[in-house]
Amino acid sequence: MGEQDGLLNDFLIETKEGLDHLDAELLSLESSPEDRDLINSIFRRLHTIKGVCGFLDFHKLESVTHAGETLLGELRSETLKVDDKIITLLLKLCDAIRTIVSSIEETKKEGDACFKELVAELLAAAEAPKNASESKELSLDEQFELLLAQREAEEALKEATKVAPEALPSREPDTAPNSESQSPIALQSEPQELTQSRPGGTETSLRVDVQLLDHLMNLAGELVLARNQILQTTKGFQDVNFRAITQRLNLVTSELQEGVMKTRMQPINTVWSKFPRVVRDLSITCKKQVRLEMYGKETELDKTLIEAIKDPLTHIVRNSIDHGIEMPDARVANGKPAEGCITMRASQEGGYVIIEIVDDGAGLNTDKIRERALQRGLISRERAQSMSEVDIHRLIFAPGFSTADTITNLSGRGVGMDVVKSSVEKIGGHVDIASRAGQGSTIRLKIPLTLAIIPALLLSCSGQRFAVPQSTITELVQIGTSEKVGSLSWIGDYPFYKLRGELLPLLFLEKQLKVAPQTSISDENRVIVVIDVDGSKFGVVVDEVHDTEEIVVKPLGRQLGGLSIYAGATILGDGQIALIIDPVILGREANIEHQETLISKPVANSGGMTAIETEQLLVVQVTSDIRAAIPLSNVRRLEEFPLHDIERVASTAVIQYRGSILQLVDVAACIGSPGENWTGGHVVVVGHGGSVVGLQVQAILDVTQELTAVKPVQGKAGINSYGVIQGKVIALLDVEYLIKQGAAGIGQFHGEESAAL
Repeated sequence: MGEQDGLLNDFLIETKEGLDHLDAELLSLESSPEDRDLINSIFRRLHTIKGVCGFLDFHKLESVTHAGETLLGELRSETLKVDDKIITLLLKLCDAIRTIVSSIEETKKEGDACFKELVAELLAAAEAPKNASESKELSLDEQFELLLAQREAEEALKEATKVAPEALPSREPDTAPNSESQSPIALQSEPQELTQSRPGGTETSLRVDVQLLDHLMNLAGELVLARNQILQTTKGFQDVNFRAITQRLNLVTSELQEGVMKTRMQPINTVWSKFPRVVRDLSITCKKQVRLEMYGKETELDKTLIEAIKDPLTHIVRNSIDHGIEMPDARVANGKPAEGCITMRASQEGGYVIIEIVDDGAGLNTDKIRERALQRGLISRERAQSMSEVDIHRLIFAPGFSTADTITNLSGRGVGMDVVKSSVEKIGGHVDIASRAGQGSTIRLKIPLTLAIIPALLLSCSGQRFAVPQSTITELVQIGTSEKVGSLSWIGDYPFYKLRGELLPLLFLEKQLKVAPQTSISDENRVIVVIDVDGSKFGVVVDEVHDTEEIVVKPLGRQLGGLSIYAGATILGDGQIALIIDPVILGREANIEHQETLISKPVANSGGMTAIETEQLLVVQVTSDIRAAIPLSNVRRLEEFPLHDIERVASTAVIQYRGSILQLVDVAACIGSPGENWTGGHVVVVGHGGSVVGLQVQAILDVTQELTAVKPVQGKAGINSYGVIQGKVIALLDVEYLIKQGAAGIGQFHGEESAAL
C-alpha cells in the first residue's frame, strides 16, 4: 500500500467515525441549543473533514463541507440561533458526506450524486440574518461556482506554501477564525481523538485490522484444541515435571484465549449510537413524538455479533415507532402523554447479553394478528382457537406476516420480524415478545457473548458424545440417587420428574435425536441435565455426563445445515468430533415452552377409584384451604386460560378449545365449598366415557402415589373418599360425577375425545 493509499484509508476510517460523533452531537445540540462547547466541537469535526479532503483532491466533498462549515461559523459567532430546521439541515449534510465517502470507499471517486441544492440551502441558512442582498439573489449554479472558485484560490495558496501534510499542526488553535478567512494550513488541524495518552504523550491504543483479529482468534482456537488434546493424552502421566509443564501450558493458553477474546469485545453503544438519529428521522416521517432512552450502553459483545444484530435491532426500533407508538392525539385521548417512549436496555447474564426494546405504545392487537394469520394461511381455524395469547403474539415472527393495511417504505411487505428471528437464532440467540393491549410491547433478545470459544458440558447418549453450552445448564440430577425410578411421573407418554416439590418436564435425548438407545444402561443410572431457557426449565435424560471443557465452535458443513438442533461441532481432546446441541431448538422441537404446561395423550380409563392407593394422582389446590386429588388416568391435559377468554352461555362457563367447545366446571361449587371466585388460571382437562370437561382449580401442586389412610365417603357430592397425602388430608374427586355436572349445563360432549383434544 502506497503512502497515498494509507492516507486515504485513514481518512475514510476517521471520517466515518467522525460522522457518527456528528450525528450524536447534533441531536444533543437540538436538546441543548445554547451549548457553546457542543457547537465548537461540531465545527471542529466538520473542519477536520474539510481540511483533509483538500489534500486528497476530493473537490465535491470539500465544497459540501465548506458550505456546512459556513453555517456552523454563523452559529459559533451567535449570528444564528440553533433550531429544528438548522439541525435537520446539518443532519442532511452528514448524510451527503456519507454518500460521498461510501462512493470513495468503493471506487476511490466521489460519485455522480449532485448536492448543489443542499449547498444552496446551507448557504441560504447562513446568509439569512444578514442584509447582503447580493448573496441572496444568486442562483444555485452561481453559488456552487462561487464555492469552486474559492476552492481554486485556496489551492493556489496551498501550492505556494508547499507545506507537506505531515508538517501541519496537529490541533486547531482555540481562537480559530471563521472558515471564510482560513488558509489551507489552518484547515489541516484537529485530528480525531482516537487514542488516549498517558502523561508524557505515550499512546495507549492503536487500530488493528479486523481480519488480523479474526486470524488471531482462529489461532487461539487451534491452540485451545491442541491444549485439550495434550491434557487428554497426558491425564495418566505420573512425571511431576511434565505435569507441571502441562499445567503451565493450560494456564497460559487460557490467559491468551481470554486476552484475544477481549480484543474483539466492543460496547454495544457502537450500534446503539446510531438509534437516536433513526428515532428522530422516523418520528418526523410518521408525524409522531418519540423519546429514546438507553441503559447499559457499556455492555460488551463480540464484534462479529455486534455486526450481526445491527439490522435486527434497527428493524425492531422502526417497528416500535411505526406499529407500536400511537399518534399524539390518540395517546392523549387514552390518558397517555403525547410523547411516546422507546427504552433500550442491555445487561449481561452468564454467557449471554440480554437486550430489551420496550415501547409504551398500543401493544399488539391479538384479534387482528389471529385474523391476519388466518387470511394468510399461516394457521388453521382450529389451531387459532386453541392458541394462547402469547402464542398468537409470536405469530408476528412467522415468514410473510404483517398487520399493516398498506405497504409503505416502513412496513407492509411481510418481511421483517421473521428476518429478525432467523438472524438472531443464526448466531445462537433467542428472541421473544411480550405485549399488553394499550400498554406497550417488549421484545427480548438473548445473545451469546461470543461464538468462538465457549465452556460446555460433554455428555453421552447412545454411544455418541455431544456438547451443551454450560450457560444454559442449572444442575445435574442422578435418577434414582434418592427416589429411584418412582420419581418419574407419566401423563400418557410424557414423563415428568419431581424435583424439590416441582414437576420438571423431561425429554429423552435419544428420542429427540432419533437414535437407538443403549440397552445396557438402566433408567436408574441415567442422568438428568436440567436446562433453563429464558425461564422455562426442562430436563434432558442422558446416559452419562463427562467433564466440562472449553470448546472451539466450528460451523457445520452444508450437508448438515438443515439440522437446526445442532449449533455447530467441536473437536475434543481425544481428536473425536462432538456435535453441539442448541438447547433453545431442542426444547422447542420437544414442545416444551413453559414449565407449567404439561402435555398428555388420551389413555384408557382405569375404571373408577379401585386400587387408588397404587395409582398415580394429580394433586390440586381447589380453594385456599381445600386440596384434592384426581386419578392421573383421567387427566388429558393441564392448561392455563386467562379469565377474559372464558365465555358464558346460559350461566355456564365455556371456552373455545382446540377446535371445539370445552365445558368448565367449578370444582369448589360442585363439592359444596363455594365462596372464592375463580380468577382465571389453571384448568385440568379430564375425560371419562367419551366425555371431556375442564375442572377449574387454583393451582397444580404435585403428582404422587403416596396415598394412605383412605376413608370412603357416602353422600358427599363430587368426592369418592378422603385420603392422606404427605401428611395432609385431601379429597379424592369423583371425576364421573364432575363430568355429569358439567354436561348438565349445555349438554354432554359425547363422541370421540380427540374431537375436543
